[in-house]
Amino acid sequence: MEPPTRPDLRRVRHQIGVLGPVADSFLIPDNHIGRATVSSVAVAHEVQAMGARGIACLNSRDRNLLGFRRDLLTAAAYGVERFLFVYGDKPSAGGRTSELTVRAMIEEARAAAEDAAFEGCAPFRIGVASGLRRVPEWKRAADFMFVQVSYSLENLLRWRESVEVDGPVYAGVMVLASAGMARNLAAAIPDIDIPDELVEAVERDRAAGVAAACEQVLAIRDSGAFDGVHLVPVSRYREVGARLERDLRG
Repeated sequence: MEPPTRPDLRRVRHQIGVLGPVADSFLIPDNHIGRATVSSVAVAHEVQAMGARGIACLNSRDRNLLGFRRDLLTAAAYGVERFLFVYGDKPSAGGRTSELTVRAMIEEARAAAEDAAFEGCAPFRIGVASGLRRVPEWKRAADFMFVQVSYSLENLLRWRESVEVDGPVYAGVMVLASAGMARNLAAAIPDIDIPDELVEAVERDRAAGVAAACEQVLAIRDSGAFDGVHLVPVSRYREVGARLERDLRG
């Protein structure tokens, strides 16, 4: 989900309405790509108020320990129980706090179950992100895992065969909206493999990125290797929702 950069949740509500028929959960990024956005915990609460399930992403970049504990209390008050903890992109303004790591956030969230302040609250469910490489032992203890976006089903399946994880694992699928986006992704994720033919197809027709992403969603489903996908539709969520609703019914 694309969180708002202004105090207006209308677009959030529209995304939920459009993608609700093909999604069982919505991940809300946290100041993604280093820009300030409405709190992911607040948006996750809005998602749940509309009858969907929310996952609030929290990054270690913007928080000290006290701020993180505030977020956990706020989430518990709102009934938000599921998180994705990440390191966070380079901020566009200011710097990192460097006080917390993803591993420390997991440990702190687990400890909340024994804290009297959270008595009567459901335990938090914690997710982590992984690249297509070896997964450290502490990440394997997470409740679920989101895998790096990949445009190669072969690479995803090869990685999945090499990793033993107890919880659900979701493969990353992102709509390629433009050739410029392809260059930006390649610069940000050095080991990502974006086929030249896909980039060329998107240059000719902007709908090609939507078609490729939806086809990959279906291929991942048919492989049976993953528990689902983490779909990032970027600005094409209307087209993605309509196409997947049609294809999944078929």
